Amino acid sequence: MTAGVRVPGVEGRAGKFPGPSLIPALTAIQDRLGWLPREELEELARETRRPRYEIEGLVSFYPHFRTSPPAPVALHVCHDLPCFLRGGEERLGELRERYGADADVELVEVSCLGRCDTAPAVAVNEQPAPASDADELVAAARLPAPAASATAPAGPGRSEPWPNDPYPAGSGVAQRYATLRALLAGDLDADALVGVLKDSGLRGMGGAGFPTGQKWGLVLAAQEGTKYAICNADESEPGTFKDRQILADQPHLVLEGLLLGMAVVGAEQGWVFLRHEYGPEEHVLRAEIDALRAAGVVGPDACGSGRRLELDVFVSPGGYILGEETALLECMEGHRGEPRNKPPFPGNHGLHGRPTLINSVETFADVPVIVQRGPAWWRDQGVGESVGWKFFAVSGHVERPGVYCVPMGTTVGALIEQAGGVSDGRAVGAVQPGGASSNFIGPDQLDIPLDFGTAAAAGTMLGSGALVVLAEGTDLLAAATNVLRFFRNESCGKCVPCRVGSTKAHAMLEGRSDLDATERARIAELEQAMRKTSICGLGQVALGPVVSVLGLERRQT
Repeated sequence: MTAGVRVPGVEGRAGKFPGPSLIPALTAIQDRLGWLPREELEELARETRRPRYEIEGLVSFYPHFRTSPPAPVALHVCHDLPCFLRGGEERLGELRERYGADADVELVEVSCLGRCDTAPAVAVNEQPAPASDADELVAAARLPAPAASATAPAGPGRSEPWPNDPYPAGSGVAQRYATLRALLAGDLDADALVGVLKDSGLRGMGGAGFPTGQKWGLVLAAQEGTKYAICNADESEPGTFKDRQILADQPHLVLEGLLLGMAVVGAEQGWVFLRHEYGPEEHVLRAEIDALRAAGVVGPDACGSGRRLELDVFVSPGGYILGEETALLECMEGHRGEPRNKPPFPGNHGLHGRPTLINSVETFADVPVIVQRGPAWWRDQGVGESVGWKFFAVSGHVERPGVYCVPMGTTVGALIEQAGGVSDGRAVGAVQPGGASSNFIGPDQLDIPLDFGTAAAAGTMLGSGALVVLAEGTDLLAAATNVLRFFRNESCGKCVPCRVGSTKAHAMLEGRSDLDATERARIAELEQAMRKTSICGLGQVALGPVVSVLGLERRQT
């Protein structure tokens, strides 16, 4: 942006405090003490010459920050849809009966922990685990020496690479990052790489599905000067945990894709923006970055090219809304994570007002293999007209919840079969094919190919790649109300339609097994108002699952 040129649409940012962000400093205090004492906040204000009300505004917005001393044991229990479907409510009741009056245990119902494959899920002092392990972890947490589980490795990776990994199993930094080395050595041209991505048909795998090559080309062509690149690893939607698995198994591909994006668009600094519940995956990422730095792949002379490429991890202070890319930018700049009005878009006016490339974990992880094997190879991996491979997180009423990598265009029914079919031999009652944001589909729609266009044509969406299966006989309205509660709780509150609409709708639906015609009409009106007037996608989709369930009920009666 030329100095003095006004960028339309950024008026609302006038008067916001400039950086650097205080969030890493607040996180460091809490990591050290377990909470944020008043004296520490006053000292931070003095050291940084920032007003206390700015700091208090941050602390009050982000759910990860505490302003009172924690109990010795923090027992967080997920209450969202995948856990709800696998006996989460009953397990929560048992834990509340056991620990509700225990002064040493702080039991809190929380939104999705990203462990839907082991649902119902808990976290004890930020160590994630199945709810069946809660008693053992609580007992261990009572011991004087705290476990260092939150920073422990994510566990052993797969013995065989996923289909999108071009590198042999067991290879290290010296064998990997071949595409990045070729680009930095001049053997590969930036424009040519963008062309490969465009020809491949790769689209953003975080939910929006924007063409990846087009996005990279836009940031490449943007104004000269400082640019940034960010990997959005803040998946926080119920049922969504595929990126967590990719980070654990393929940190090299995620980071190589991010570094390629940086090198192509001209960014020297990149970050992985990681949700704070992913402590084990943070350990894996930081270890990989340390290895890259030691090998000279990143740093002031990346791969001996004379170019500077720096990587870091920015840990989210909590909140589903930060998965929205402009709310993420607000957080990184040190503000409350509220979405910005668009335009301008991050590709032209992103972090600190500079052009910023933002892609999801899966999108970046797919780039190296596409560049190495070519766009035609990638297109051929799909089924029919679909292109490439797609990671899906499958949870709910299936025999084998987990992450599956299948050809794009695989049908809903085929993916359910890969996950072992519906648990206990039951029939399918309904499916959310794209995470909590997506509309439910019925058992008569299992032949829908999982792709952006085909999902949309069926009245739902591919979304975050999270397929949640509900067995026949499940109370679908209760399930949809559970999803609505998540969106109500996670609304940032910036816009009235989302904040008030989600609250009003949940009050109407909570505990209901059926609605009369007048109530259904009111829900439909609320959904339309929220979809048309909310600032970001959260409010726009919050009531969609409920309306879709009401539609399924009409079709089945």
